Amino acid sequence: MKARLFCWMIAMAGTALTPVLAPAAQAEDGYDLWLRYAYADQVRKPLLAAHATAIVTAGTSPTLTIATQELQRGMAGMTGVTPTISATMQQGALWLATPASAPALPVNTDGLGSEGYAIRSTVIDGKAVTLIAANSDIGLLHGAYHWLRLAQSGDSLDNLDIRSAPKIGLRLLNHWDNLNGTVERGYAGQSIWDWWRLPDWKGPRYTDYARANASIGINGTVLNNVNAKADSLTAPYIAKAAALADVFRPYGIKVYLSVKWTAPMELDGLKTADPLDPAVAAWWKAKADEIYKAIPDFGGFLVKANSEGQPGPQDYKRNHADGANMLAAAVKPHGGIVMWRAFVYAHDNPDDRAKQAYSDFKPLDGKFADNVIVQVKNGAIDFQPREPFHPLFGAMPKTPLMMEFQITKEYLGQSTHLTYLGPLFEETLDADTFAKGKGSTVAKVIDGSLDGHRLTGIAGVANIGTDRDWGGSIFNQADWYAFGRLAWDTSLSADAIAKEWAGMTFSPDQKVVQPIVKMMMGSREAAVDYMTPLGLAHVMDTGHHYGPGPWVSDLARPEWNPVYYHKADANGIGFDRTRTGSDAVNQYAPPVAKMWANVKTTPERDLLWFHHMPWDYRLRSGETLWDGLVHRYEGGVRYVADMQTTWASLKPYVDAERFAETDTFLTIQHREAQWWRDASIAYFQSVSTRPLPAGSAAPAHDLNWYKAQKFPYAPGHN
Repeated sequence: MKARLFCWMIAMAGTALTPVLAPAAQAEDGYDLWLRYAYADQVRKPLLAAHATAIVTAGTSPTLTIATQELQRGMAGMTGVTPTISATMQQGALWLATPASAPALPVNTDGLGSEGYAIRSTVIDGKAVTLIAANSDIGLLHGAYHWLRLAQSGDSLDNLDIRSAPKIGLRLLNHWDNLNGTVERGYAGQSIWDWWRLPDWKGPRYTDYARANASIGINGTVLNNVNAKADSLTAPYIAKAAALADVFRPYGIKVYLSVKWTAPMELDGLKTADPLDPAVAAWWKAKADEIYKAIPDFGGFLVKANSEGQPGPQDYKRNHADGANMLAAAVKPHGGIVMWRAFVYAHDNPDDRAKQAYSDFKPLDGKFADNVIVQVKNGAIDFQPREPFHPLFGAMPKTPLMMEFQITKEYLGQSTHLTYLGPLFEETLDADTFAKGKGSTVAKVIDGSLDGHRLTGIAGVANIGTDRDWGGSIFNQADWYAFGRLAWDTSLSADAIAKEWAGMTFSPDQKVVQPIVKMMMGSREAAVDYMTPLGLAHVMDTGHHYGPGPWVSDLARPEWNPVYYHKADANGIGFDRTRTGSDAVNQYAPPVAKMWANVKTTPERDLLWFHHMPWDYRLRSGETLWDGLVHRYEGGVRYVADMQTTWASLKPYVDAERFAETDTFLTIQHREAQWWRDASIAYFQSVSTRPLPAGSAAPAHDLNWYKAQKFPYAPGHN
């Protein structure tokens, strides 16, 4: 990386087309993410150089400067030549323009909004150029990153005619970072926010973070944990947040803060946090005024209330709308919003945890202020390897809902398992709610098109830490990348996104891209099979959620115990959510409820989520449920072994450092997939008393051995 940085510095020192030395072959540590701008081969290099002989632009805003410098940086890395900045048109130039800077643009920017862009190959004054046009400099920055994505991925740069605008307005990362530097559910080191040294020291990693997010269209970041500390709202910490906002602003990224409901009591001694108390409302209004004075473009508040022991308006016999609307009134004069999380469950609702958010929020539809958006997890339990889509999607037509995905892999192998989340995101977004008939997808709910909402949003719980590779592994970077790309355009496919990422992260050579993408695309399904096949959920060991624990049954609250979710007994396994059980199925629109209520029409991937089934029930394959369960566990393990073989074949094409890390992590994943398989089978066999299918090996240890495994210092559990 030092060699590449040196070349970049030499290139930027010139004012003409400056030749630079290509970086020597070297190991990489993953810091550059998908913005590596690796030196192109001898065939590709002249093609790239011919399309960026110069950068033609007018204006000197910080954002426009970033866009031009990023293009120069990219071309210097890929070709060894830095394009000049020019005020006049050049053959083969990249032309960055808005209607304000070039009123006679040969492209219509209507419909692009303030963030979208158009990229078109055109001829100006007899010179072939590539025009990147937008209505704002932020749009130009997004367009520049799109062009660089094409250049890195090996796509053609000829005859371009691209128009792209985000379908969702708020595209945010939620950082679960604590003020002491730890990260809840963080598996990539400590928090990247150095609160101790802020606001004075704004290290270069913050700028690199902003670059990475802007390159995939993320436009907001919630800096602190939803399990918030009141200290985050004190003057010293507001100043620290303001320092970060200054770094992020030219990249089109706003900052937001999670707030603790009882902050008025903790910070200023108020006797109550009742949202209908005028003194409480006045406190929040004054606090909002203070924040906006320091951060004029502050985005607003994210709130976790009355969930997992966090305080909230229900403590005062008020509802979630009462709380959200009070905060919304405080930020509305400044253009701010409130994101109110629907992740709520409590011990006093033992019937079915999956039903509680719907029960709490459905009656409040239409009662939230117009600058409130309700943030709903993709599934009704908690970021499981697979969950049906959350029943609130499609059930609150009068209320804007935003999606909450988890990029950090709390339940999907944490830092070491290669489990690409693009298919999970795509599966959820494409799910049909049938709220207004066929085609009422979750994507249409959250982009506002189904119900006509203007306030739209999607959030991803960040997987970012101080590890050099940002995400705890090279392949975890793909989940951050996929979230950003789908947040911008929900119609993209996980497969296409994986191809982009692999081409930029490793090589555009198809003999590298194709096997890597094949590995990625089946990896999440493999994890479902070796962890939670056939609709099982939440069978992870308690607290740290690292490894299997289907036997756990002694925790204080029923919904903390894995046995609550699988309900395995001598007769069968699964959670009955039909009318004979919790009736959670009827929280969905009638066509969906009808499908899932009938065991014959329930997709087998969701079977045990909705039905308690006999061990001898015949699956569509003809095998018994018990045999099919065992075979799915084994199939997941085999897939990981196949990934190991595929990765080994790529050794000649991947740098030594990243190859070795991934090779080691796949070894860990295979060992742990086998552990999952063996421990789960050992427990469920003890309950079912069924023999293993012919050809299936017995677990390596007895059940007591698996129960005895303890991991008190597992990362991310704080």
